[in-house]
Amino acid sequence: MNQHVASRRRAVADLMSTPAVTAGPEETMADVAVRMEKERVSCVVVVEGERPLGILTERDMVGFAAAGVAAGSAPVSDWMTPEPDTVEPGCETGDAFASLAERGYRHIPVVDDGRLVGVVSMQDLMKVAQVQPMLHPGEVEAPKGLAGVIVADTVIGDVRGQEGFYHYRQYSARELADKRTLEDVWMLLFDGALPEAQARAGFLDEVRPLRVLPEAVRPLLADIIRAGTRFSPLDALRSAVSLTAAGLGFRPCLDIGAEELRADAVHLCALIPTLTAALFRLHRGEEPVEPDPELAHAANYLWMLTGRRPQAEHARAVEQYLISTVDHGFNVSTFTARVITSTGADLGAAVVGAVAALSGPLHGGAPSRALDMLEDIGEPARAEEWIRGEVARGGRIMGFGHRVYKTEDPRSTLLRELAQRLGGERAELAATVERTIVDVLAELKPGRELHANVEFYAGVVMERCGIPPEMFTPTFAVGRVIGWCANILEQAEDNRIIRPSARYVGPPPPQPVPDP
Repeated sequence: MNQHVASRRRAVADLMSTPAVTAGPEETMADVAVRMEKERVSCVVVVEGERPLGILTERDMVGFAAAGVAAGSAPVSDWMTPEPDTVEPGCETGDAFASLAERGYRHIPVVDDGRLVGVVSMQDLMKVAQVQPMLHPGEVEAPKGLAGVIVADTVIGDVRGQEGFYHYRQYSARELADKRTLEDVWMLLFDGALPEAQARAGFLDEVRPLRVLPEAVRPLLADIIRAGTRFSPLDALRSAVSLTAAGLGFRPCLDIGAEELRADAVHLCALIPTLTAALFRLHRGEEPVEPDPELAHAANYLWMLTGRRPQAEHARAVEQYLISTVDHGFNVSTFTARVITSTGADLGAAVVGAVAALSGPLHGGAPSRALDMLEDIGEPARAEEWIRGEVARGGRIMGFGHRVYKTEDPRSTLLRELAQRLGGERAELAATVERTIVDVLAELKPGRELHANVEFYAGVVMERCGIPPEMFTPTFAVGRVIGWCANILEQAEDNRIIRPSARYVGPPPPQPVPDP
């Protein structure tokens, strides 16, 4: 228990009114009314000797007056609350407060070994409610960062870090990346099943027209680019998503049905590549490229980003990358999207929050940093010297280690294969550097399993396919938005607002407010 909390614990004896104002059961309501007025109290305890039999409060007096009974002849015993709950003087104020709140009482007699010694009121306890944190039923301690805490049930997928395996619904994510298209995986996450040919064709027909920028949003993108002194693609995307959701008239998920929410999700996922590419081109002083209805989702993104028809192998490599990263458990951005959805907000608000979470370097900003590391190393012969020097300085080896995976990251395995398939000097350098890093870290940090994670090869693959480094993380968002939206749909389907608690550990309140 935190020392600040422990030091603030108080007992009922510190707050109770003593001696309690009492009455005998044979006294009349008129007698009690006079006594309560004289003593300026809101309750009396009805006693036999020193033992409490009941309690009579102002609320009881109001009920009595409404009944129209003669006060001079009505005995207290007919109107009191008999056998009231009691507390002992040593009871902690938090427990007494919880008892009163649970039962709806405003006063409770304080009894010591059967003898009435005082009375404590809700008002008395409220004076210290802000001093001592009140624990609520079901509260549990959680580790920092909620590591290992299960906060929801999901059918979307799972990450098994000890096994080096993850899946989307019941299928291996790696096998899906090898065998299926991004649109197939999109349908799997949204609708629960992989599509047959007819369903796939229908879904493609649904998505194609949704890629086109809304006319209300198109002229605003240039304003987003000009709004700041520094262009941040994710910051720009965040603003664009917010404007787009407003322009499309997205309504709070609490107010709409599942079909309308799914339609919003499909529309926004279809638009994200268009928005991302348009913002990038506008920043470079180039006109946005219109989406091509003949191209698949990943190929269309490369087309709109570069203005060139992508090579088939490049389009497929980017598609496999997007499939492999479309969802990954309750990561920070996905959890953020679900928290916002739990409030009943619209889908656009939840995606804006997810994009904001992704902008943090500890979540989505590492692919370009891993590429920067390869740039610094320059050639395979310098790899070991560079890595030993970085470890000696306490530096961070970008693209290695993962909070969940304790073995090789399966996404990294796929991307390594993609890099080797695409070829090039950067891929050869990355393979050499990876082997060197694993060997040096095994020597310098024995007992620690440190493997390449998804970011290490992601930059190599994306650069080879023509995506500039500043667009690595936005490209990640192009695929991950599908996973975000799948989680938004699931959260909305069986919603309960996500509202954890925090323990106050600051100076004891209430402190006197100093005069100005």
